[in-house]
Amino acid sequence: MAELIGVSAVGRADARSVREWTGQAIGGVAPVGHPSPIRTLVDTWLDKYDEIWAAGGHPHTVFPTSYAELIRITDGTPADVGE
Repeated sequence: MAELIGVSAVGRADARSVREWTGQAIGGVAPVGHPSPIRTLVDTWLDKYDEIWAAGGHPHTVFPTSYAELIRITDGTPADVGE
């Protein structure tokens, strides 16, 4: 991941930062609806599936989508994110 985004290292975000950046709680962060645009990498591995499920902004909410639609709605970049 670090190499893909051009930094020396990446780490797990803490709950406060996730809430600040997305406006949503960990466990339900949707790929859309953030206060400001967030750079999004979409794992190419997801393209194996006709339907994928994404969090809907709440820990108990999800929605069906497709790989192509996920890239479109997030303005995401397809990437082999590895492990």
